[in-house]
Amino acid sequence: MTTEKPALTVRLVGPRGFCAGVVRAIQIVEAALERYGGPVYVRHEIVHNRFVVRTLEDKGAVFVEELDEVPDDVPVVFSAHGVPKSVPEEARQRELHYIDATCPLVSKIHREAERHFAAGRHLLLIGHAGHPEVVGTMGQLPEGAVELVQTVDEAQRVEPPADRELAYVTQTTLSVDDTAEIIEALRARFPDLHEPRREDICYATTNRQAAVKAAVPGADAVLVLGSRNSSNSNRLVEVARAAGCPRAYLVDGVAHIDWAILTDVGVLAITAGASAPEVLVEEVVEACRQRFDVTLEEWTDRLETVKFKLPRELAA
Repeated sequence: MTTEKPALTVRLVGPRGFCAGVVRAIQIVEAALERYGGPVYVRHEIVHNRFVVRTLEDKGAVFVEELDEVPDDVPVVFSAHGVPKSVPEEARQRELHYIDATCPLVSKIHREAERHFAAGRHLLLIGHAGHPEVVGTMGQLPEGAVELVQTVDEAQRVEPPADRELAYVTQTTLSVDDTAEIIEALRARFPDLHEPRREDICYATTNRQAAVKAAVPGADAVLVLGSRNSSNSNRLVEVARAAGCPRAYLVDGVAHIDWAILTDVGVLAITAGASAPEVLVEEVVEACRQRFDVTLEEWTDRLETVKFKLPRELAA
């Protein structure tokens, strides 16, 4: 006797998964391993995804939190999130061979911060305390030159120096809507606030959030593939819930899915954070096929064509 599988429409949301900065960072580690041999040390997780980190570890990468864990005679890669200026300075003092995998869009924000500081402005950074990108951006300028603003409430209470012009920059992986509210609160208090020449939230974060908003209507649940420490993946869950789908869940991979939550789901939307590889999505779809009579529905909001070059020493 055979039991019919329940029907399930799997809505694959696009764009999803790797952005250009993540692709570049992973390629840098792989190219360094190929050119210099293992081990290649990486300060902090190259991107916030456990699958990616484990895959690179298997190839010879060694992940550490600080440079004092790096031996003197091996290459070291700085993660895509960016680092404070003190880190490459320490590497130079130790004569370490370092390769900077900072996403070019994060580097753009670092240069913006320097430009505002050179113009005599006090800088407000919209972001999340403790995130490596925030630590790296604040570390571009002297202590006290940057003030972190995390919420609308903080925007309404922040007291920057009264004798300085003000400017703001943002972390690249924030919620577009939440950040807009914070900026609005800052503008209301500081009408002469200097703004970025171009939006700081990166194209990939913006595109993935817009795609989730477009795909949520009619979906009973949303699965976001991504690791717990991935800022942009967490934001996708928040965006899905705010768009009307309270049953939105962040999962590291197929092994972390509680299938009981999908027993009464007719339409399941699946997306992935910018540091999550497509293989994780494919594994979830296959697991769905084993449990359901699956109809695949491609839901692509827009196409992405951005590519970033490798550092010159690894490009040849």
